Amino acid sequence: MENLTLEKFEEAASLVKNVTLPTKLEYSESLSSRTGGRIYLKPENMQYTGAYKVRGAYYKTATLSREQRERGLITASAGNHAQGVAYAAKKFNCRATIVMPTVTPLIKINRTKSYGAEIVLHGDVYDDAYEYAVKLAEEQGLTFIHPFDDLAVAAGQGTIAMEIVQELPTVDYILVPVGGGGLITGVSTLAKMLNPKIKVVGVEPANAASMTAALKNGGPVTLPSADTIADGTAVKRIGSKIFPYCKENIYKMLTVEDNQLIDAFLDMVENHKMIVENSGLLSVAALDQLDLKGKKAVAILSGGNMDVITMASVVQHGLIQKNRIFTVSVLLPDKAGELVKVASSIAGAGGNVIKLEHNQFVSINRNASVELRITMEAYGTQHKDSILKALREDGYDPEVVDTKLY
Repeated sequence: MENLTLEKFEEAASLVKNVTLPTKLEYSESLSSRTGGRIYLKPENMQYTGAYKVRGAYYKTATLSREQRERGLITASAGNHAQGVAYAAKKFNCRATIVMPTVTPLIKINRTKSYGAEIVLHGDVYDDAYEYAVKLAEEQGLTFIHPFDDLAVAAGQGTIAMEIVQELPTVDYILVPVGGGGLITGVSTLAKMLNPKIKVVGVEPANAASMTAALKNGGPVTLPSADTIADGTAVKRIGSKIFPYCKENIYKMLTVEDNQLIDAFLDMVENHKMIVENSGLLSVAALDQLDLKGKKAVAILSGGNMDVITMASVVQHGLIQKNRIFTVSVLLPDKAGELVKVASSIAGAGGNVIKLEHNQFVSINRNASVELRITMEAYGTQHKDSILKALREDGYDPEVVDTKLY
């Protein structure tokens, strides 16, 4: 494919219907209220493979010759493109080898295996896996399906923009998670073709902002590292083939800190009843950085493949971050009834104790003072402050300390 044309996008849109579910826009009351705009979610986390990546992988595979498919497919991926290629290979009845970073969540590895692909774990980040996959492709004569630096792949991903515009023709902003750049290449290019007034905003992890660096530099650059909990977008260098389209069509790039993704995860679970992986939440986490008052915006939720251990960790950190779980240290005399007094003080303020640690050896004179570490639940910062106030009023001097639930 020499360039991205409307005809190619239309062809891709027709073909990807064979492997995608209709992910209708979902209006978010809570996000709209918070931003002053009309915010919609594009839930690509609800696709068969748990992410949008199946679009580009399937369309690319469809454009290959029979001989190219029969040689077998290979790719490198942190998980979602892996599932897309594996699923496409299954549909076309050909072999697939997937090279994944060693830190890839287990759920992504197992789901990729479930489609019949051979899994090879190599390297700490996508870039390491990519180099090894290219080497295997050359050695074994396999057909390499690039996860983002391929115009056919980008055309497949861009079909999301066609669906958004068909459903919401007057959309003002589309926010897109960015890793290597394939998704935003397709979405921004097609959106501009369909309506030049649409502003497509890319969002990256602050510690893996390879597109931001490329746009500032005038071309792709390699970051020294890509350290982020958004593993699906931990890419140190964006694609060179797609860069001209990004430079031409992206309205703005934004970055998001990991702690903002943790907040967004809790919001998505509690207010929208959806599981969205950290990379897929970049678009939601960046909404507050734009002036959306009176505007219509769509945040693409790019994927939902998250293992339960990661979920548990994110929820724990999120509750602590929002002051809904916190720990205090108080000193009290080592005599009968003191624990009851502290518990009564907390209960009177509406706190709920979930963990206690009693240390008799904090002082040489334990009759004068022992340490009690109390981990408790609260409704948020204001409630936490009221509990601390109650403890002080009852004669204690609570010190907030690091919370460790396990």
